[in-house]
Amino acid sequence: MEQSVRSTNYVFLVPESPLYQKLLILILTILSVDETNDDVDEWVGKLNIKSTKEVQIPKVLFDQVIGQDEAAQVVKKAAMQKRHVLLIGDPGTGKSMLAQSMTDFLPKEELEDIVVFPNPEDPNKPKIKTYPAGRGKEITRQYQMRAEREKRDKSRGIMFIIVSVFLFGLIIFVFTKDFTVIFLAIMAAAFIYLVLAFNPAFRNEKALIPKVLVQHNPNEKPPFIDSTGAHSGALLGDVRHDPFQSGGLETPAHDRVEAGNIHKAHKGVLFIDEMNLLRLESQQALLTAMQEKKYSISGQSERSAGAMVQTEPVPCDFILVAAGNLDAVQAIHPALRSRIRGYGYEVYVNNLMDDNEENRKKIVQFIAQEIAKDKKIPDFDSTAVAEIIKEAQRRSGRKGKLTLRLRELGGLVRVAGDIAITDKLPIVTAKQVIDAKALSKPLEQQVADRSIEIRKSYKTFLTEGGRVGSVNGLAVVGANSGMADYTGVVMPIVAEVTPSQRKGQGTVIATGNLGKIAKEAVTNVSAVIKKISGADISDMDIHIQFIGTYEGVEGDSASISIATAIISAIENIPVDQSTAMTGSISVRGTVLPVGGVAAKVEAAIDSGLKKVLVPASNFGDVILDQNHKGRIEIIPVNDIKDVLENALMESPERQSIIGRVTDVFSSKVSLSKFSGKNGPTAI
Repeated sequence: MEQSVRSTNYVFLVPESPLYQKLLILILTILSVDETNDDVDEWVGKLNIKSTKEVQIPKVLFDQVIGQDEAAQVVKKAAMQKRHVLLIGDPGTGKSMLAQSMTDFLPKEELEDIVVFPNPEDPNKPKIKTYPAGRGKEITRQYQMRAEREKRDKSRGIMFIIVSVFLFGLIIFVFTKDFTVIFLAIMAAAFIYLVLAFNPAFRNEKALIPKVLVQHNPNEKPPFIDSTGAHSGALLGDVRHDPFQSGGLETPAHDRVEAGNIHKAHKGVLFIDEMNLLRLESQQALLTAMQEKKYSISGQSERSAGAMVQTEPVPCDFILVAAGNLDAVQAIHPALRSRIRGYGYEVYVNNLMDDNEENRKKIVQFIAQEIAKDKKIPDFDSTAVAEIIKEAQRRSGRKGKLTLRLRELGGLVRVAGDIAITDKLPIVTAKQVIDAKALSKPLEQQVADRSIEIRKSYKTFLTEGGRVGSVNGLAVVGANSGMADYTGVVMPIVAEVTPSQRKGQGTVIATGNLGKIAKEAVTNVSAVIKKISGADISDMDIHIQFIGTYEGVEGDSASISIATAIISAIENIPVDQSTAMTGSISVRGTVLPVGGVAAKVEAAIDSGLKKVLVPASNFGDVILDQNHKGRIEIIPVNDIKDVLENALMESPERQSIIGRVTDVFSSKVSLSKFSGKNGPTAI
């Protein structure tokens, strides 16, 4: 019986046989290539640009945001309607740029200067007044001029009294000829000067001068205040401590008042990244300010003299844009989040975008933007642009996608530019970008490289021959570091089977500092082993060891490695040590997709391995750079049968176990996912 399978431009009639179906998969893998995944160098050549100097950079910040079209429209709408926004997503995806661009769409309003005045009735309760932008400085100057006039008048009065005393003594001296009179007159004048000059009643002219807390210029753009990492005083305002609190040496209370970022953002945007790091007390105060649109300033330290001062409510009508990673949501005060949801939007920003012509042009625009912002590195030629696009593909970790972790991609642009400057080159080429990738490896990759050298020298894993119960698994380090790209390592896994001390009570023992998900993965693997093993494993103790995992193991991507090691140990079949593998497994033996596949394959290549098994659904995600392409055989696997066929070395026992697996699991290969435009890309 035959069946037809349609690819993008081809129709195949093949017998309904596993062998023919696998052959067809290989053919479709080569032929099913999306038009947008054509050779990047060829695509860049069609742009007809010699360098990024010819790329036009948008003048409006909103148009410089890359790949966040949906989020950008929400943010624009929020700005026009003065709504609060919560932006959640990976670092370096453009959250701060989105927030900053909101100031261009805020409704036209007159900005206000905020001025604090002394309160004669209660010095610890300064008064607050607002004026149109630019007027606050004029008001303060008028008070300063008045204070200077009063100071000059007082100085003249003091001088008049001193001169009068001296002249009076001089007149007496003329009649008495007694020099003692002159001396007493001088002493009296000096005493009067000291008393009058240092008397608080004569030195309070500064106490009457108001202080501008928030100042703007006419026709100025609405303020954008970045309050990321600000403590409570910087965020909510504070009153400085006064070490001299009496004797006429004290500083007036209103002069010690300092505006917070919530007040500086009045009629503008207040941006707070890493919102989860803000203390709950500050979040509650922020909620009050958002509700009331005004917030009094008081001393933040109870031990400070400023703790006694509390101003009248200070205007703070701002739009809050809070941001953070996905885990930050749990640490946001429920009432504050409710306020944002009730009076604004929650947005989860993209970390990937489709790899199509339009988005590739956006990456080219991004490169030009980074060069213009840096102002220290030369332009990129077309070959360098192509290398950056390839790196964006690789860091996405998925076929047909481009990464939006652009901050780190911008770091690569700057390092390549620095190399060109060091080499005294007028333009950056592909060579500098390739050198930059080697120079700008993340710390995890540098540690992994040294770890591979050490493990190879001590032979903690083999790269040739066969060994029973030993598998070269693959893992990533730094998965929770927040970095865009993963770093792969080889993780040897060994298994041993021993008779159980109690009949029928065999156990599975796994060591290597395993996390919760990793332990659950071992349990799932046990279900598969029970189903396909010909031996009665209830009378066995199965020991599994993850070698060299001092920092711990988490996740289920080692499932097929564990299963292979256990089956090898039970059936006494050697495992090909030139093969590495990664993949999760279901209790029914299906190989499931995992993350960081490209990084794991690179680790296998760097370790000198010859073959690597990856989940078939991840096959298109293996995007390698020029240094790793063509150096290893990458085999997609759909189920445990595929894994064993490629991992176990030839022997009579191998044929027996594969026969049992075939009988237990119906391993029909689904061809639908290899058809259409989204088929795997040949490597």
